This record gives sequence, structure tokens and C-alpha cells, in this order.
Amino acid sequence: YGYHALHGRVLPTAIGVKLANPKLTVVAAGGDGDGLAIGAGHLLHAFKSNPSITYVLMNNYNYGLTKGQQSPTSPTGYRANAEEPVDSIVLGLSFSSTTFVARGFSGHPDQLEGLMVAALEHTEAGRGFAYIEVLSPCVTYYDTHREWRSRVHNLDEDDKYDHSDRAQAFQKVLEINESGLIPIGLVLKREHPSLESLFLERDQAPPALQDVDPAKHLEEYRALMHSFMG
Repeated sequence: YGYHALHGRVLPTAIGVKLANPKLTVVAAGGDGDGLAIGAGHLLHAFKSNPSITYVLMNNYNYGLTKGQQSPTSPTGYRANAEEPVDSIVLGLSFSSTTFVARGFSGHPDQLEGLMVAALEHTEAGRGFAYIEVLSPCVTYYDTHREWRSRVHNLDEDDKYDHSDRAQAFQKVLEINESGLIPIGLVLKREHPSLESLFLERDQAPPALQDVDPAKHLEEYRALMHSFMG
């Protein structure tokens, strides 16, 4: 029931599983270095194509498994990092096909549980890609737990915030970022056709559910081989 993909390649693997058998619940997980460095191109296309899978990206602002080197999300100044950090929430909002974006914090486990449930319900209903970034402090190399606890701004507590409005989401997230705080909660939830609803043919079963018993398809196999032979 699980598969350990190559570093940075979990999303194409997960999408392939979903297209092969849309009945499966598919959850992919990785870190900020995995998803926003070597795997960044796959994340872009996941937002773009909107497959009904849940992707949990655990963000600790560093490469916590390899001695704490700076990652794509490391702030300017961390270990002499001169670059601006990547904001995956803003990245997700930039695609018109994005349907679910959220950010949780390990210091707020009850809220995080609710976001996970909402993401799974979204994908189980075939509504597309559910992306959750989880702020997960690295207690060994970059322990930001107290800092993040003081900086998080909970969008779920704002009664006037409309998470179905992409333009409002962009504006609100940028405003919070510019104030020095970190937006958490459900950022965006909206409708757009999922990849599998557009890609899979309606007149035949998905690949993993097809009957490929050679004895039942002998004539088709012979015709296929004959066409190859000329």
C-alpha cells in the first residue's frame, strides 16, 4: 500500500497511480527540499493538471536530513543564504486550475488534522489536487517552533475571508507575508475539472482495472503483432 519514490519524483509516481486506478486514495508526502528543489517542476504541473491526489509538503526551511543546509524555503541570511525564499502557497495560487491550498503548523495539531481531513475529502470527491504545506520545525538544525508560534496568522479565524475567491486569497496572503506573519489555515478551495476526469476515456476501464488475460484477447494480440510485422 506504499511506495518509496525517487527523491523529488513522488508526484509523477502518485499521479500515475491515480490515473491507473482512480478508485484509490493517493497521498504523497515529502519535504521542502524534495518538493521545491529537484521536484519543483513536478509540483508546478500538479497544480496545472489538477489530479485528485493529496500532497503533504513538510517545510522546515532547511535540508534537515543532510546537516541543515539551506533549502529553497530558507530565509535570507540563514547560513549565509543570499536568496529570497520560495513561498509554495503563493506558487499554488498562481495557477487558475488550482483547487485546494492550505498551510498547517505542527504546533496547532487540531487545525492540522482538520485540514488533512478536508484535503482527503476533496480528492476522494474527485475535485482535484489538494496541497497542504505543513510548517514542521527541525529541532536539530533550525528550531523555529517558538518563532513560528508567535508569527502564524490563522485565516480560519477570519469570518470575512472567502477561500473560494482566488483574487482575495492572493491579496490576503501577500498582505500577511508583508506584515512579517505567516498565513495558516485553508487558503483556497474551489472548483476546476480534475485531471482524471479529462484524461481517462469513458468507454473503457482505467488501465489497472482492465482485464488483460491473454487468453481473452488472443485475436487482438495477433492482429497487433501482424500490424507490427507489416
